[in-house]
Amino acid sequence: MLSKTNKLLEELIGLHPKYIDLSLARLKRLLEKLGDPHLNLPKTIHIAGTNGKGSTQSFIRNILVSNGYSCDAYISPHLSKFNERIILNNKEVSTSKLYNTLEFVRRINENKPITFFEITTAAAFFLFQRSTSDFLILETGLGGRLDATNIIPKKMFSIITPISYDHEEFLGNTIKQITKEKLGIIRNSDFILISKQKKEVKKFIKSKLSKKNNVFYYGNDFKIKILKRKKFQFNFCKDLKIVNQPKLNGLHQVENASVALAFSEIMNKNQFKMNFKKTNIAIRETFWPGRLEILSYNNKRIILDGSHNIDGAKKLSQFLKTKKVKPVVIFGMLNNKKIDIFLKTIKNDISNIMAIKIPNEKNAFLTNEIANKCDLLSIKYVKIENIKQAVNYINKSEKKIFLVTGSLYLVGKIRNSFIN
Repeated sequence: MLSKTNKLLEELIGLHPKYIDLSLARLKRLLEKLGDPHLNLPKTIHIAGTNGKGSTQSFIRNILVSNGYSCDAYISPHLSKFNERIILNNKEVSTSKLYNTLEFVRRINENKPITFFEITTAAAFFLFQRSTSDFLILETGLGGRLDATNIIPKKMFSIITPISYDHEEFLGNTIKQITKEKLGIIRNSDFILISKQKKEVKKFIKSKLSKKNNVFYYGNDFKIKILKRKKFQFNFCKDLKIVNQPKLNGLHQVENASVALAFSEIMNKNQFKMNFKKTNIAIRETFWPGRLEILSYNNKRIILDGSHNIDGAKKLSQFLKTKKVKPVVIFGMLNNKKIDIFLKTIKNDISNIMAIKIPNEKNAFLTNEIANKCDLLSIKYVKIENIKQAVNYINKSEKKIFLVTGSLYLVGKIRNSFIN
């Protein structure tokens, strides 16, 4: 069934000549044929931003489940298999249900042009409409205003995670243009949460949302203070709580957790019972693979981090600076990313690079192209042809710490080699 599903997913990619073509018209037409499932969804939390969407939704989902609520979620991209993208009643969608739904939606579409993300979003909405869950968390795929998930007319929460440069070819070349696109999700929202932002971004958001009610800003309405013994202080509208730091690595994860805590506080003040003790445990125990995840493998440590943009590189650099040993890096990246700046950002925090083209990704930098970038930046490197060769290199190496980064797609493809 899994192979049939993967084959079907490949066929769906071929329905449109472009992998990304931002528009809501094609999806609207298909949803009408499906009976407009997007008009009858569980209470929805919608999340847009450049970084931190996945971690933030994971914190929120864990808080909801820990407090006895059932939750659906729509997440992208996936690490190992597409099922990870659709959560129904706290569990990944089964392969049989996924296949049957995708096949049904494909037939209803009648081979009309539609992007992969649009048709799979339609399938997800079809499943969510039939769900009995209390809440639905939607992650945007790209942008916000014209993202397929933004076709829903109403949401309980809209959350904007940190915004920086990424996908400029679709969202605009200035940070204000990108921010404006991300803010497209906030229409018809009961509550709006704004994560920690750069000063310029926060100022722009405030100017755009000045007439909106129920907007909560990191740094104003809620904030954090790191304490000793893996604790932090959370301040929400002058109400202080002491919270466990999450097991997820990186200071930015505490900042992401604060957004989920603000969500919980607002819920609690609006007749949704949230037990702080359970919420506190949920924050600590939240797990989100492939984001500064550290695995033990043959007496070695493997850091997996799907960072692929400049902001992600900066956070990765901050984390690596806390380590005594500089890791060897298995590096691959999609060719629409700013590879020069990314490598320059982490250059002083790494030992050398194993350059690899991301397997089965036609839009990835070639191994030789990565090697040429390393030459220009005076970074030591070796070229590897495939994941098996990378694993063999690690097995034979005397080095004790390795890092896989540059793309979540690469992390997903290599992660199973270290956990199986």
